[in-house]
Amino acid sequence: MAARSQLGSRSKLAMRPTTVLLTTASAAAVLLLAAVLFGSRWTPSSDAETWVSAGVRVVMNAVSSDQGTVPLATVPDPSDRLLGGLLSPDFDDRSCLSRYRAGRYRRTSTHALSPHLVSALRRYESLHRLCAPGAPAYARAIERLRASPNATAAGDNADDPSGGAAAPCDYLVWTPDAGLGNRILSITAGFLYAVLTDRVLLLNGSRGDLDDLFCEPFPGSTWILPQGEFPVRGKLGIDTFQSLGNTLARGEPLAGKPWVYAHLVHNYLTQDRRFFCDDVQGELRRVRWLVFKADNYFVPGLFLIPRYERELARLFPRRDAVFHHLGRYLFHPSNTVWGMVTRYHGSYFARADERVGIQVRMFKWAPISIDDFYGQIVKCTHRENILPATVAAASRAAGNTSTAAKHKAVAVVSLHGEYSDRLRDLYHEHGNAAGEAVSVFQPTHLGAQHFGDTQQNQKAFAEMLLLSFSDVVVTTGVSTFGYVSQGLAGLRPWVLTPPDHGKAPDTPCRLAPTIEPCFHRPPHYNCRAKARGDSGRTVQYIRHCQDFPDGVQLLES
Repeated sequence: MAARSQLGSRSKLAMRPTTVLLTTASAAAVLLLAAVLFGSRWTPSSDAETWVSAGVRVVMNAVSSDQGTVPLATVPDPSDRLLGGLLSPDFDDRSCLSRYRAGRYRRTSTHALSPHLVSALRRYESLHRLCAPGAPAYARAIERLRASPNATAAGDNADDPSGGAAAPCDYLVWTPDAGLGNRILSITAGFLYAVLTDRVLLLNGSRGDLDDLFCEPFPGSTWILPQGEFPVRGKLGIDTFQSLGNTLARGEPLAGKPWVYAHLVHNYLTQDRRFFCDDVQGELRRVRWLVFKADNYFVPGLFLIPRYERELARLFPRRDAVFHHLGRYLFHPSNTVWGMVTRYHGSYFARADERVGIQVRMFKWAPISIDDFYGQIVKCTHRENILPATVAAASRAAGNTSTAAKHKAVAVVSLHGEYSDRLRDLYHEHGNAAGEAVSVFQPTHLGAQHFGDTQQNQKAFAEMLLLSFSDVVVTTGVSTFGYVSQGLAGLRPWVLTPPDHGKAPDTPCRLAPTIEPCFHRPPHYNCRAKARGDSGRTVQYIRHCQDFPDGVQLLES
């Protein structure tokens, strides 16, 4: 581990950016194909009297660059508040203070961004604006859903306000499940699926636990279903009659169903897992309303579906940065949450030379004592030179200097306060061999996780964001909280190794192979053979997770 002992060495292990260039000889062909590749939805250009396709405009801008090449993947300029075009400029800064400011607090992203993803996001925003709650198309779609299941889609060709024939809108409705980390990951996966299938993603926040948590991510529209308006009622689960799995088990066609429920929770059965099969995806194209529930980051499963393979490759030239880009695009804290984040940062992180985030989570299925877990954290952070080793008080007095060489600020995020208290005492009572000043703090001490608690969700999201401002991150394996933080940060974390029969393992932590979250419950289904398969052995860039061997995650092959 000595070669990875310094911060500079650790940073070299981070994934390097990828830049792919298309020569100007191909530029004309690109422009000719752009309308086909980027679809036919139109948005205004900078000239208010000129309308061009959002995708075509991105390609035209690239072709007209001084370099004479069309970049297919570039690393955003750190001074660009739009993160290289990832964010739309069409928002009022005051409505969401964090949207254009959070990037200033994080390390500069080294992960290449595809212009094709940028154009796909602008295209999706246009679709969302057309079909979101409050739009005429949405009102028509809700009325059709409320009608008899045998009702025809007679309203599908109703004229739009501009006088043209409006295509019907297709919807993907997210239903909340599990904790905040799981929700953020499942929303991200749902959004990517919506982009791939030209659906409009709507969040069912009828219980109010999404209130004052996220800013709206799409300009001029909302992604929240109006309370009481959605006619699909009752508890959705594995036994729901309208579920995809049960419908397939009955041998019924999916086409013509007014709505279908996709159960993608960890306990899903074989027929539910066929969601990730190409033939079933073909049938779902003819279902207007697809409702889903998931407690998983099922993005790797989408990469297993042949019909989406080419588009996903264009959207993400680096497959190991999907959540990094989509998470930064979608999840902007509300002004309330952003106020918490900036207060934490200003009090503890702002004046530090290096920021260290440590996320500690204890699971009932992996018991370990507080003493052993604390010892494992200290061993990991000292062994990898994340935190300096301590020395005896006498040695500190002998080598005392008037000015510390460096100030390290350590944010400990945990439901319990014992770990931060012990680390703080460790550096208060002892010196350290590097002569560095180490300050330890913990933003909150919630004690226990309460699902659906708005205030706790706000505090948890603020802590995820604070961790994402770190220069180095230590996380607990399998924790979705940690996955969100490392993904937003764009950092490969040092992952605390699970306990071995209740004891700290000999290897306290390992550097994760990717910043991508783990899909804990992949389908493990061979669609061609219609039998069990191994999702971690299907394609080269999807492998089993280091922290959860049954799961799979995206890697750069």
